[in-house]
Amino acid sequence: MPVAIALLLLSVRRERSSRAWLTGLCFGITFICTLLWWLRAVGTDAWLALSALEAAFFAPLGLGLALVSRLPGWPLWSSLLWVAVETWRGAWPFSGLPWGRLSYAVAGTPWEHGLPWIGMTGVSLLVAGTGAALAWLVVTRAARRAAAVLMTAGLAAGSLLPTVAAYPLEGEGSVTVAAVQGGVPGNDLVAVHREVTANHVTATADLAADVEAGRLPAPDFVVWPENSTAVDPFTDPSANAGIESAVDAIGVPVLVGAMVDHDRDPGQVLNQGIVWSPDTGGGDRYTKRHPVPYGEYIPLRDTGLLPTTYGQLSLIPRDMASGTRLEPLRIDGALVADAICFDVAYDDGIHAQVARGGQLLTVQTSNAMFIETAQVDQQFEISRLRAVETGRWVVVAATSGISGVIAPDGTVVAQSGRVVTEVLVEEVGLSSTITPAVRMGAWPGRVAVAGAVVSVLFAVGTYRGTNARRAPVPPEDREVART
Repeated sequence: MPVAIALLLLSVRRERSSRAWLTGLCFGITFICTLLWWLRAVGTDAWLALSALEAAFFAPLGLGLALVSRLPGWPLWSSLLWVAVETWRGAWPFSGLPWGRLSYAVAGTPWEHGLPWIGMTGVSLLVAGTGAALAWLVVTRAARRAAAVLMTAGLAAGSLLPTVAAYPLEGEGSVTVAAVQGGVPGNDLVAVHREVTANHVTATADLAADVEAGRLPAPDFVVWPENSTAVDPFTDPSANAGIESAVDAIGVPVLVGAMVDHDRDPGQVLNQGIVWSPDTGGGDRYTKRHPVPYGEYIPLRDTGLLPTTYGQLSLIPRDMASGTRLEPLRIDGALVADAICFDVAYDDGIHAQVARGGQLLTVQTSNAMFIETAQVDQQFEISRLRAVETGRWVVVAATSGISGVIAPDGTVVAQSGRVVTEVLVEEVGLSSTITPAVRMGAWPGRVAVAGAVVSVLFAVGTYRGTNARRAPVPPEDREVART
């Protein structure tokens, strides 16, 4: 990553505005089209459309990098500009797409250990700064190279320091959690959703039998994945009966991933994690905060401004509404921060729930459509990084893979295969320690955006002022001056 960023900075350094934006766009097309290659599982049109939208953010990035390259301290401003655009496209439009943040690729590297200290945004800045330092080493003159070497050495030290100074975490006991991966025949979950629900019911009943026989420890609660029932379990008799039988068999709460009809708007649906208890049935719920535009809802459907029936969009008859909950779920005495599928890529919901007492993190996901692609691996790596960032154990339950249990240091304690039925039962720790990353919340991104805007405005003003001073004097003005 630092080498790629260094090459981008060198490509646009002091370049004309009419060319710098094009260089940035070409970089973005190459990067994003490769990153989102897995989206072809939905359709080539979806892959090209989303890639085009996300790549477009790199055009102003290239332009901005060219402008700030004329400023003193340009490596810093360039790094801030990268992170600012990363923050921007991760929040807009339609809640953005954080996929492709530099920090989402640091699992297994020294940068990973900086996550609890400076968060995802801070680590992205560190990686971008390393790339900028490399570019500085290339272009700086020998007389000034010492400063570039010092900056590079400082970034290296900053990257390595957390590896020897891990953030201290305090434990608050433990619970035993079971993650059930029922399996999906094929990759079209909707077509076989009844069978998917039955698979999770059967797997949970088998778990109960293993517990009774002493082959597995008894869990304190069970986690089912997103879309473990694709119909409302409160109104569908078959889904309700299946869940009730599974919960009665295991005798502990089950966090069920379910599609629930909106109680006030029949044109909307809710994607929820529901705490289903043996005695009281469905209770506490978390609703997915970040539904996927054009995947789970159609933006501005009623305005007619954007397409609603093109291609596979006709398969979205109802829009998925966004959740607003910021408090963790209470499951058998434990406070559980929940994230549903792509929620794990967004900071806001996870940070809010952990800051409000969440003692562990669950990720419920349904990615059968992408099971043969890199999307599954990318999302699981983000889950690993969330464990490190928040200082929490993470339990991932997927419909067909990859499910897993991850320790706060990013170690994968247990992991399922793909396209199989599998149950993972592990003892996980609880903690209420709030890492600096969680305490800072969205502020690092806001500061990066503000710093980037100020640096670009200053660069524009400086550039215009310099050009004005260098502008040629017309002949008639020179004659007047001589006179």
